[in-house]
Amino acid sequence: MEFMLDTANIEEIKQYEKIIALAGVTSNPTIVKKEGDIDFFAHMKKIRGIIGMEKSLHVQVVATSYEGMLKDAEMILAKIDSNVFIKVPVSEIGLKAIKELKHRGVNVTATAIYTKFQAYLAIAAGADYIAPYFNRMENLNIDPREAIHEMAQEIARTNSQTKILAASFKNVGQVNAALENGAQAATMGVDIIKQAFDMPAIEKAVMDFTADWEATFGEKATIASL
Repeated sequence: MEFMLDTANIEEIKQYEKIIALAGVTSNPTIVKKEGDIDFFAHMKKIRGIIGMEKSLHVQVVATSYEGMLKDAEMILAKIDSNVFIKVPVSEIGLKAIKELKHRGVNVTATAIYTKFQAYLAIAAGADYIAPYFNRMENLNIDPREAIHEMAQEIARTNSQTKILAASFKNVGQVNAALENGAQAATMGVDIIKQAFDMPAIEKAVMDFTADWEATFGEKATIASL
């Protein structure tokens, strides 16, 4: 399973790259907007410098025409690096662009997926990752658990190399559900990771262990100090 950070914040990436087994970083125009007035390509290259070439970096096209999407992709690959996964929304035009990019041997993440049929089309087009929007699907009365399960079944049926990169989460339970229903990867903001550890029971367990140790070996004693 792959855990990715859905952020373009340099400090967040630096911090959590040291904490979790980070598989990559994803971004989109909304995430980039949060960083304010930045030099976009320099910023993305800085992220690449932090995570290294062995981890995946996903950058989204913003053009809405077929030719524009391809030009965006070309610029991303030229200005950042050729290993970037180009994120393309699975619209009619986007699917056409995905097919062409895969024909060129480009890494592609098919994004903005709300339905199984979108996913099936992206899998057939050879997308490397498909990104179903878990919480947004749920808000539309679409069952993301069942949808992701069926996407995983389609990948298995067709012996596809496509991976499910679940996205759009509001809580840890949704991440768990996506992975348990067949997603091979999940991308999330650091707020979701913080939720996972923001449990009083965890802190209490740590404090209890510390108290028991110090009761035996003395205040502030550690194993290293023995």
